Amino acid sequence: MSESTPETRAPMHPYLVLLIAALAPGSGHWAVGNVQRGVMFAWFMFILGWITWRITGPEVSPIGKLSGGLIIYAVSVLDAYRIARFRWTRFHAGRGTGA
Repeated sequence: MSESTPETRAPMHPYLVLLIAALAPGSGHWAVGNVQRGVMFAWFMFILGWITWRITGPEVSPIGKLSGGLIIYAVSVLDAYRIARFRWTRFHAGRGTGA
C-alpha cells in the first residue's frame, strides 16, 4: 500500500501561507500543519492584547492599547511564513534536476 507522507507531497507555497496567516491569528500555522503552535500564538496574542489594553492610559489610541497582541500577531505571521519557506525549499532541493 502506498501512503502519502509529508515528504512526497509538495508543501503549500510560502506566499499562500503568508496570505492565510494574515487573515486570522494562528491560521498560517494551521495551514502548514502545526495547529498547536498556531493555538499558542493566538492565545498569547489575546493575553498580551488584553494586558496592554488594561495597563495603558485613556490617552493612548486603540492601536497602542492592543500593541502587545499586535506584536505577537506580526511575529506569528512571520513565523508561519518562515516554516513554509523552509519546507518549500527543502522539498524542492531534494527533488533536484537530475544528472
